[in-house]
Amino acid sequence: MALLVVTLTWALIRIAPGNFYSGEKKLPPAVEANIRKQYGLDKPWYTQYGMMMANIVQGNFGASLRYTDSTVNEIIARHLPYSATIGVLAYLLALLIGVSAGTISALRQNSGFDYGSMSVAMLGLSVPSFVLGPLLVLIFSLWLYWFPPARWGGISALVLPVTTLSAIYAAYIARLTRAGMLEVLRSDYIRTARAKGLDEKTILLRHAFRGGLIPVLSYTGPALAGLLAGTIIVERVFAIPGLGNIFIQAVTNRDEPLVLGITAFLSILIMVFNLIVDITYGFLDPRIRYE
Repeated sequence: MALLVVTLTWALIRIAPGNFYSGEKKLPPAVEANIRKQYGLDKPWYTQYGMMMANIVQGNFGASLRYTDSTVNEIIARHLPYSATIGVLAYLLALLIGVSAGTISALRQNSGFDYGSMSVAMLGLSVPSFVLGPLLVLIFSLWLYWFPPARWGGISALVLPVTTLSAIYAAYIARLTRAGMLEVLRSDYIRTARAKGLDEKTILLRHAFRGGLIPVLSYTGPALAGLLAGTIIVERVFAIPGLGNIFIQAVTNRDEPLVLGITAFLSILIMVFNLIVDITYGFLDPRIRYE
């Protein structure tokens, strides 16, 4: 799957007009020929594709066309910690808020809290990150002066980007948790546990959670993939030097090795996330056993 994504990305880059060395003023033919020879662009397309795929398979993404003093691997290693910090904190916050709100809503179905929390969740699903981010900056940075509006530095600088990134995922998780918990709480084995005299806390923690959180677990793989994509917008809004910001610059500069390297790296991460989710199924759902 990762190789297919890289192939499609490579094809789209080659189909798009222009290249990394083109500008407002056209280069002399001799200079352009030397540049194409230096980067192997004078070779047939299938030769270029084969060389690119061979490097990708070996984990060598090559040298950046714009950042000539660094390889793509070094650029990814240098900027990944920023994106990883925001993504992990955002998903942990989304899990905390979403699971808590969804569980309480299921336990208090049709109550004021249920209607209120699901209404807020619907609002969270409706407001995109590129709208929520500037709105939070306007309120908490420019009006209240509570948090810095942009840049990286200190815990306070993480509050707004992490909140922006986690909002939509917290909303999804809350709705999934509520639906999963309602289904489990109405199942026969929960009624049997109550008939045996188990208290509600034990029923909830030992029995209901394992089945009720399966929809959330199913959503985790795509959610983590979405977090990786979502950081592109959030990093741009808050001027954070993560992979998302670098990826946008690479696309703008037509830096093919850097675009392909980040794409391949993120595709591999998504596959790893999905594999971990599939393995975790066996621990949460006793009906699933892997041979």
